[in-house]
Amino acid sequence: MEQDFMEDKKKTAQKRADKKWIENNKEHRRYLSYRTSARTFIRHWATKEDVDELLKIFNEENKNSKIY
Repeated sequence: MEQDFMEDKKKTAQKRADKKWIENNKEHRRYLSYRTSARTFIRHWATKEDVDELLKIFNEENKNSKIY
């Protein structure tokens, strides 16, 4: 019985910690979500033309392409 109480207490603490992390890391969370979506699209649905277009956009329009 005491163990159940401790497990519930940990779950509650974890939920609070998760909520706090989400609130404090909105931009990073958005970045991770977009990255996951892009990877899923590339792995499962993209055609060669899609990849070519994405690479063109990356090289010509994305400021991050200039870093490397």
